[in-house]
Amino acid sequence: MQPTMSDSMTPLERRAAASLASIYALRMLGLFMILPVFALYAEHLEGVTPTLVGVALGIYGLTQALFQIPFGLVSDRIGRKSVITAGLLLFAVGSVVAAVSETIHGVIVGRALQGAGAVAAVVLALAADLTREEHRLKVMAGIGISIGISFSVALVAGPMLEHWIGVPGIFWLTALLALGGIAVLHLWVPRPLHLHRHPDTEAVPEQFRDVLSNRQLLRLDFGIFSLHMALTAIFVVVPHILRDGAGLPVNQHWHIYLPVMLAAFVAMVPFIIIAEKKRRMKQVFSGAILVLGVAMIGMWLANGSVAGMVGALLLFFTAFNLLEASLPSLVAKIAPAWSKGTAMGVYSSAQFLGAFAGGFMGGWLSGRYGTSGVFLFSAAVSAIWFLLAVTMREPPYLSSYLIKVGEVDARQAEALARRLLQEEGVEEALVLPEDGVAYLKVDMERVDEAALANYSSEMER
Repeated sequence: MQPTMSDSMTPLERRAAASLASIYALRMLGLFMILPVFALYAEHLEGVTPTLVGVALGIYGLTQALFQIPFGLVSDRIGRKSVITAGLLLFAVGSVVAAVSETIHGVIVGRALQGAGAVAAVVLALAADLTREEHRLKVMAGIGISIGISFSVALVAGPMLEHWIGVPGIFWLTALLALGGIAVLHLWVPRPLHLHRHPDTEAVPEQFRDVLSNRQLLRLDFGIFSLHMALTAIFVVVPHILRDGAGLPVNQHWHIYLPVMLAAFVAMVPFIIIAEKKRRMKQVFSGAILVLGVAMIGMWLANGSVAGMVGALLLFFTAFNLLEASLPSLVAKIAPAWSKGTAMGVYSSAQFLGAFAGGFMGGWLSGRYGTSGVFLFSAAVSAIWFLLAVTMREPPYLSSYLIKVGEVDARQAEALARRLLQEEGVEEALVLPEDGVAYLKVDMERVDEAALANYSSEMER
């Protein structure tokens, strides 16, 4: 007998959501803390060049992109917890390698190993194993929020910790955080009774062709690639500007980042509401890309001025936070509900490749053309992205919706999908017999959730 739909999560589901979000957050905190301080620390490493500094910052993105989807597929066969444990151990080893390295090449190897511990997709798959379909979106949203909080905390904590324990100490702390994640995994995360493939959260190889041929999704993939390329690129040069141009020692850089991140978060919220509630997603999205480009020009023109850099960084992080929240929402709106996992897998790979490209290009451009080259290049990429955004189709204001319908054969699945399509607000429906799940795209302002709940309960009778 299948469980009926409920408005609240069970204690086990809440425990799974909180514990998996904490594992994700611990890992990302370790990765992000190095961003605001590494460029200055790297000056003292043997064999350093501007290009290699950028590679060290971004190399984790390359290995993360290469391994995250394969790790997810492997976890379907050998179990989620074993793959997550192996990934976190690899991440810890990479952190130790970076901590003890006295050469830039050693740090690059360590950062590459950190990224190779690519467990993001596996964590999401485990979250899907441990939660019912009707609560899965809330759990995924909670994990997404934990990433945003980790990033903001890391930008402030990185400079503080650099003063107390140095950059090698941050790498050692990162290793401890990874081991802490393993402890959380085995002591707090429930063990799933069964492993299932979840097309709404996991990549499915058979769907790659369709996802990679969808031009609207490719525009969003280019967008997240560009966004994280810009983010990584600016951290190759901004620490130098704050120290050398504005006269701030690295341990005081958090005095800039803390108010900027708080103000950017507050400034972002009204635009999120306008985009979602007022259905102005395309306009807000395009405007944020334009602001991102303006912020890059502002950094170029600031010329070491503290006020100028603060203003430009505020614009940048307001746009960054808004785009970071909007892009996955757009992917979910455009991708069919039953291939959202594959679409998000490709999207995440593009994000990590962007981090690598940003590090490499930021380092190479700063060495050849100075800070101006980094900012003007990033502004040019933003301009290309803006053109792609303003010419994209208006996104459908639809949400993914899953219903556990139980065991059905192919004929029953087809008939059930036809019935679901007749319900008010249901725009897409597919029932997969092997999953016993109906994957829907619905207009939440029109759909009758009580009517949809009946499809779950009637299959029990």
